[in-house]
Amino acid sequence: MAPLGEAHEIPSDVTVRFIVHPGTERIELLVRVPLEAMQDMAFPTLGPGYLDIERADSELKNAALRWLADDIRLYANGAALTPPRLIAVMASIPSDRSFVDYESARKHVLGPALPAATQLVWRQALLDALFEIPVESPGAAIAIRPGLDRLGLKVTSVIRFEADDGVTRMYETRNGAERIELDPRWHTAALRFVKQGFEHIAGGADHLLFLLCLVLPFRKDLRALVWIVTAFTVAHSITLIGSAYGMTINRLWFTPLVEVLIAASILYMAVENVIKPNARMRWILAFGFGLVHGFGFSFALRNTLQFAGDHVLLSLLSFNLGVELGQLLVLALLIPALWLLFRYVVAERIGTIVISVFIAHSAWHWMGERYAVLEQFLPG
Repeated sequence: MAPLGEAHEIPSDVTVRFIVHPGTERIELLVRVPLEAMQDMAFPTLGPGYLDIERADSELKNAALRWLADDIRLYANGAALTPPRLIAVMASIPSDRSFVDYESARKHVLGPALPAATQLVWRQALLDALFEIPVESPGAAIAIRPGLDRLGLKVTSVIRFEADDGVTRMYETRNGAERIELDPRWHTAALRFVKQGFEHIAGGADHLLFLLCLVLPFRKDLRALVWIVTAFTVAHSITLIGSAYGMTINRLWFTPLVEVLIAASILYMAVENVIKPNARMRWILAFGFGLVHGFGFSFALRNTLQFAGDHVLLSLLSFNLGVELGQLLVLALLIPALWLLFRYVVAERIGTIVISVFIAHSAWHWMGERYAVLEQFLPG
């Protein structure tokens, strides 16, 4: 009897390809995954590790059920559907290009198996599977949770959504637990990006420190505060939206340069707070530095704007709304906290200087660290 495929370690980097095709009564799901990513499966082999194609069918089916069907979940209008039912499975050679679209992939998986004499090293083989999932609501909003993170240390899911009406969308994600709306409605996209914008500003230490420096000396002057925050908002909105539509510099050095400039903006504001802040000039500085910070916000959208569907502009505005809501929350907490600090703990001018010095110290170190990254992309 020929030896079986030996047990193996968890692969470090795995790419799984999905094609989702919704129909009137069922969804067809095509999946392609490297055979070696499905650990502890005893794939039959011949000679020096070639897959025994004639005897592999049963184990290929077991692998598809155990490693794919058990973890992949689809949803229609937010409701979980029944687990995928396996229709067909086959082994493919690494150079096979049938997963370029739904029709080619389906024809391939339902076609004849590889010739028995094919010398295919089992570790290089691909497993292609066709599943179907019943759906009761034609035209429902379809979502998928890939759920295949256990296949490797880093699993990338490349998802192609292809509908009968010609709508085709591509997604790429490394978070298998995330539920992805494949043809999102406008309100779904808006909610997603409002949340992302809010979380981004809440978790961005550099943006929060810049905001603190921006308003610290003018917390009592409501008119100046409104002008300063408005100028910053308008400016970062301009570059955020412009960047999303390709109006930016497409060079490797641009991202680290922006990060250096963001740190420099914090340092400058902190130093000015120590020396002599100028209310009439602060809104102009807020606008200028806001343009830079807008590029920084746009970097957070690079990998997620793909989830906007047809609602790119709405998603950008929603992200911006989330950022503004985050800023308002920070200001709502920050201004009373500063009032208490300067009333009961330390004199306002001394407190402003102490806080600004600490912020300047952090910004100086950030600027140095980020410039070291930028140097790697500079000529000579």
